[in-house]
Amino acid sequence: MKDRFPQLEGDKSTILRDSLRRVAACPVLAWGKRAFLVSWGLALAVGVVRGAESSNDAEAQKLAIAIEALDRLKGVDLESNTAVKSAVYKVLSQTRGRPQFLEIVRDFKIKDQDAELLKLALKHPDNATGVESLRIILDHGSTDLVKGVLQGTNASQAISLTRLAGNTEANQIGALLQPLVQNAHFDPPLRQEAVRSLARVESGAASLIASAIQGRLVEDLKPLAAAELSKIRWLDLRAEAAKVLPPVPAETEKKLPPVAELLARKGDPVRGAKIYRRDEVGCIKCHQVGQEGVDFGPGLTEIGDKLGKDALYEAILNPSAGVSFGFEAWALELKNGDEPFGLLASETVDQISIKAQTGIVTRYPKSEVIRKEQQKLSIMPAGLDQAMTVEELVDLVEYLTTLKKSP
Repeated sequence: MKDRFPQLEGDKSTILRDSLRRVAACPVLAWGKRAFLVSWGLALAVGVVRGAESSNDAEAQKLAIAIEALDRLKGVDLESNTAVKSAVYKVLSQTRGRPQFLEIVRDFKIKDQDAELLKLALKHPDNATGVESLRIILDHGSTDLVKGVLQGTNASQAISLTRLAGNTEANQIGALLQPLVQNAHFDPPLRQEAVRSLARVESGAASLIASAIQGRLVEDLKPLAAAELSKIRWLDLRAEAAKVLPPVPAETEKKLPPVAELLARKGDPVRGAKIYRRDEVGCIKCHQVGQEGVDFGPGLTEIGDKLGKDALYEAILNPSAGVSFGFEAWALELKNGDEPFGLLASETVDQISIKAQTGIVTRYPKSEVIRKEQQKLSIMPAGLDQAMTVEELVDLVEYLTTLKKSP
């Protein structure tokens, strides 16, 4: 046994890390004793962290050791092991406001830190840390915390949390955001963000349609709701929405001419660049040109070198006709009823990662996944041409042909 542990020489942090690894891996020690010894080392590491405040590098190193020790204690029942629980909560206090805080809460299934999780989520409304933090809060049923921010006096936080709610793709957001689109008392930017987020989940889209049928959808939101619902992937809801909230036609009523006629037209690439970035058209929400836009669909920086005008028209008018390899859409069904949708970013033995339209990659434990299914339709919605006049469509394609590799 004694050969497994070195003498305490050299840098203490290196010794502590090595000792924690050896203790956690030792086959001779029973699980309970191993957990106790690792938690003892963890507590020691936490103490060192507190004494290292004068050195940011030292503090980060000691904290990393403590977190590594925690990683080796996953699955421990904190309620039956007070030593480990005490050590875990000490590390939690050191990681507030950091992504590691979320990881500890998630790995040890801690349910009394939702207020701190919400603060963390508000700091990260547009990345995976915020998404996972809010998903945990919703799974815990702490909706009053969320409502307090959504309907509170801090407009900026309310908008960020509303956007984040859509990013979670959690069905619970339907009930949370519905009041925001039914009451003109809320600021227009908040109400508009609520429409966009609701349209991203099935329950939310259904609640928008129900609000419109009941005459409770705020009047000035109807054009935006119609536009967002015209792009949703649930075909039955899309058809219902078209009856209740018919999409606002483009500036000029049009019947799209044959592609051969469109190819004969010359567009204005300067106007096309503006159309590409227009919110109603949405190209920039899924594609990147250079570093601008969202990294979700295929990059368009050099699309003019790869596709001719005919292929560009086909891609816009019939996006499901040809899906690029690696950009196939996938849908999951989770045990809680949520249905994450997007690109398959990665898959391991234990988890599946889905990249959403926002570019955010969210991890889902396979233990929570009931079904994983590749979709027949493209991730790019059909009907985008309906958000443009014929002239604007021609301008957009003209702009795309100019996106070529620099000479």
